[in-house]
Amino acid sequence: MILLFRLIKRIFRYLAPDWYVKLSSLFVALMIMNTIAVFEGYWWEETFQIVNAALLLAVAVDIIMPLRLRVTKVIAQAVLLLISTITYIQFDTVYGKPETWNERLDLLWFYAKQLDPFIWFVCVLFFMYLLFSKWVTTRARMIGFVSVNLLSLTIADSFTPIWLWDKVAWIVFLGLIWLVAAHLRRLERSHPRSWQELLEYPLQLLLPVAIVLSLLMGIGVLMPTVSPILQDPYTIWKESKGERVNVFLGDKGLNSPTQISTGDTSSGYGRDDTKLGGGFNYDYSPVMTVTTSHRAYWRGETKSFYSGDGWKSDNNEDEPLFSGIVKDGVLPLQDDRSLAETLSVEQTVSMIRKDNYPVLFAASPISSVHWVGKSESPIPNGLAWAPNAHELRWSNWTMRDFPAAYSVRSDITVLDAEGLSKTKAERSFQTERYLQLPSELPQRVKQLALDITEGASNDYDRAKLLETYLRENYVYTNKPDLSKLSGSSKDFVDQFLFELKEGYCDYFSTAMAVMSRSLGLPARWVKGFAPGALPVSEYGPPGMSGGIPDEGERNPNGEGTYTVRNSDAHSWVEIYFDGYGWIPFEATAGFSFPYTLPAEAAPVMPDLTDIGDSPEPVTAAQANGSLLKTGLWISVSLLAVLIAVWAVLRRKQFVQVWRSFRFRSFTSDERIVWETERLLRKCRRKGLERGEHETLREALLRWSSDGKPLQSDWREVLDGFERAKYSSVKSSNEEADRFVGKVKSIMQQL
Repeated sequence: MILLFRLIKRIFRYLAPDWYVKLSSLFVALMIMNTIAVFEGYWWEETFQIVNAALLLAVAVDIIMPLRLRVTKVIAQAVLLLISTITYIQFDTVYGKPETWNERLDLLWFYAKQLDPFIWFVCVLFFMYLLFSKWVTTRARMIGFVSVNLLSLTIADSFTPIWLWDKVAWIVFLGLIWLVAAHLRRLERSHPRSWQELLEYPLQLLLPVAIVLSLLMGIGVLMPTVSPILQDPYTIWKESKGERVNVFLGDKGLNSPTQISTGDTSSGYGRDDTKLGGGFNYDYSPVMTVTTSHRAYWRGETKSFYSGDGWKSDNNEDEPLFSGIVKDGVLPLQDDRSLAETLSVEQTVSMIRKDNYPVLFAASPISSVHWVGKSESPIPNGLAWAPNAHELRWSNWTMRDFPAAYSVRSDITVLDAEGLSKTKAERSFQTERYLQLPSELPQRVKQLALDITEGASNDYDRAKLLETYLRENYVYTNKPDLSKLSGSSKDFVDQFLFELKEGYCDYFSTAMAVMSRSLGLPARWVKGFAPGALPVSEYGPPGMSGGIPDEGERNPNGEGTYTVRNSDAHSWVEIYFDGYGWIPFEATAGFSFPYTLPAEAAPVMPDLTDIGDSPEPVTAAQANGSLLKTGLWISVSLLAVLIAVWAVLRRKQFVQVWRSFRFRSFTSDERIVWETERLLRKCRRKGLERGEHETLREALLRWSSDGKPLQSDWREVLDGFERAKYSSVKSSNEEADRFVGKVKSIMQQL
């Protein structure tokens, strides 16, 4: 205690000559850090971390170094700001060492570009810090600075559902301390002898002030929530025009009863996967078009570290990048695909949505880049290839305009189920990260994976059993019923498997990845986009307005131009097999991965030339007639057998042809309406009567209250029917297929 007291006295003596200026600099920085909270939801988390660290380092330099060393302080602060920015950025690295000065300059520029845009945020806020710390020299200016911060927060409070009371409270608390410091500064100037005596007992000076201010702060925080008496200028202005501004009380970010929010986001390609769950609303706005020689999933990023809440990148994923990309040059891979057959797929992607993405989307893995931006333009410097992650990364993508178009070739792996069943899911130092699981993962998740795969004899069968189990036993919905969660489990996968039992792609894919890892199968989580939809003209004959044409017969490779929408954002799983590389698996109910299968072997026809010798001599005419009849009967018999075998093998296509003829004039929306009417007829036969003047919504809501197990299913049917019947947004074929599957499931349960 004595040593602490002496340390405080020495610090006071060191800071005494210009203590008020240094303390004012600290208050300016802390208030700026609190006020920039209005950008929550607009800035990334690492942006806040970089900016806050930079401001604190700038304050530390101002406090430690004497005021007279102004130029030296600014230089030291600039160096520390650069270091803080570099510390929080995950730099992309490149292969090889530069040999010439031009190469060294190019490498320096490559790394410098990765500081953008974070370094600009830091510079702007550092300039504001310097400006205000030099400007706030009087009590009036200090009160004005505090008032501007409070006004900024209260106006932002009217625009956003973010609860900013804690930020306002901190500004008030810091302002009160600042006022006390200003009063002590006046005491120092007016009565220097009294001030020197006070410095001999710093604890006696600071302790009462700290106690009083802490009590005031605590009372303010613990006060019950009431409607505001004073309103900010924005609210007053809006209400003067007769418009209403939502007033948020309580914890605005925690689904309070007074919060006017559904808590659902819109579908689309998200950046933050560290916290999965919740629900979403479908966003059908187009993202891009993909002209391709083969239908595929358009792969984006992969994540390997599962935290129990979601996915994030681990330190090992900062792998060296291949930046020497040239037009039509071969991109390296770290996969062993020596046993795999591959198929080249050409793709040209045209972006519709003006968003920036960290990667270029394409079928996986990409083998070469034809052009980016324009066909005659050179490959831009911002492009780099991650050979292990299979990601074509757009470096510095946060500010650099994403390419409006690009063309690539992919060499996708042909799905050889027989070959995969004879190999193993490789376990090596390269795949070790893809076996990671949190130590808190509940044992029942691992036990379920063991129970599902008990009868499997190889790794591929184990993966397929997991995939089939999830597809057949869990329900797809964009708005899972979170009220089913008991709160006893904190693990995302455990909650999905044993409590929710419904969800969308993130639930299914994460569950399969985690269960696969528990069995020792190297698995990684992948996100991107489902194929999208072809225009009707590309898979149907003229005059067909939609419905369900036999696309497999008309366009077996799925060649064409696909429109990919935000609602097509998707996630799936890849598992590594020795000799085949990363193989995709689709565990989400209602989705089907467009695998490329080995070419079917041509049927072996019998040799009809070797008929044999006749036991009795016959004439040439008789021999020719006998051979003709025998050959004819054998040919007819073999043809009949082949037709029967072909019909059995193609029975699904026959069903699709029949359904195509039956629904040849139906659009996807009309098909949903027709399936709803078929369900209503089934319900009537099962005793679920619909009143004469009762609307479909009223009937389904009444049936929902009568039959709790089907409550969510009725709701999904109602949402799909109303969207197809009344919405201006057209449904896709995949959405119609999922709706048909849902109707079939309900009819089986009735």
